[in-house]
Amino acid sequence: MTELSSYKKIHVDASRSYDIIIGDGVLAHLGGYVRSLLGECRLALLTDSNVDALHGDKIVSLLTAAGYDVCKYVIPAGEESKCAENMLAFLDFMARNRLTRSDALIAFGGGVVGDLGGLSASLYLRGIAYIQVPTTLLAAVDSSVGGKTAIDIPAGKNLVGAFYQPHLVCCDTTLMDTLPTDIYRDGCAEVIKYGAILDAALYEKLQTPPFDRIDVVARCVEIKRDVVQEDEFDNGKRGLLNFGHTFGHAIEKLSNFTVSHGAAVAKGMMIAAEFAPLCGLADVGKELEALLERYNFNLECPYTAEQLYDVILSDKKRRGGNLTLVLPRAIGNCELVTMPVEEVLVKLKQIL
Repeated sequence: MTELSSYKKIHVDASRSYDIIIGDGVLAHLGGYVRSLLGECRLALLTDSNVDALHGDKIVSLLTAAGYDVCKYVIPAGEESKCAENMLAFLDFMARNRLTRSDALIAFGGGVVGDLGGLSASLYLRGIAYIQVPTTLLAAVDSSVGGKTAIDIPAGKNLVGAFYQPHLVCCDTTLMDTLPTDIYRDGCAEVIKYGAILDAALYEKLQTPPFDRIDVVARCVEIKRDVVQEDEFDNGKRGLLNFGHTFGHAIEKLSNFTVSHGAAVAKGMMIAAEFAPLCGLADVGKELEALLERYNFNLECPYTAEQLYDVILSDKKRRGGNLTLVLPRAIGNCELVTMPVEEVLVKLKQIL
């Protein structure tokens, strides 16, 4: 696989092993990476309307210049596009374009495109190769790595999905230069999450924004790689990556996704931090609040304990009558705490 020495390469050993290439200008080499990885094939490119307007022509021309036949499918930008209707339409598009089992899919966009694209790849002809090309900070450090793919259904977020590892992740950090401020900030919530759960040194490095993008993205990916290699199918330690997400996903759904994922996770991390001392764990709330506010997050939760609880009852992390939450023991050290769902409501009422 051709690469420049300035790029960072992180290798993942999971049910499928693959590389994550990170750096400025990586996209220019995508065609070469695909050829050395998959050889001759046809490519289905999935993207959204925002990314297509900014970068669609560029990626198609790069892949075409590398000798690839590319068919492009564009979904509307936004979380509401991560649905069964769009996935089925995209699967039909690939079938009508006669893609075969030896062909491949490229998911070019943020988390919505990556999740929908990965699940589509796992289903089409019972599984074809796919490559993640994240265009947002959030997708680069989180959703493009680790093989979790999903769509939303009316009952909740990410309730229909599969574990399906990509064949390659190609992260060109220059693509983030075109992100609106609020979308880039969404990714900062996930970056802060990694420091809070498993790396106090990273957390400290984030105290004075802006951070070195390539180095921080690579460190977050290394953390996720290590967790995924230990617990690929989310039966233990991988649950730590959900810090702030149980409450955050509930906030997203209650807002009808008008509150973005990163903004909701920031609120969710604060609720979890306030939850911890009620369970006999550390009180890091003020410290975490100060850092999140430094990145201009609004941390107010506009919903009641009862409203959050009602949505949490459908959370995929619930097992029977119990729910597992990620709570901090200290900055850089979180643990999984399982409790009856009724206790979650009691404690939420003390916070909200």
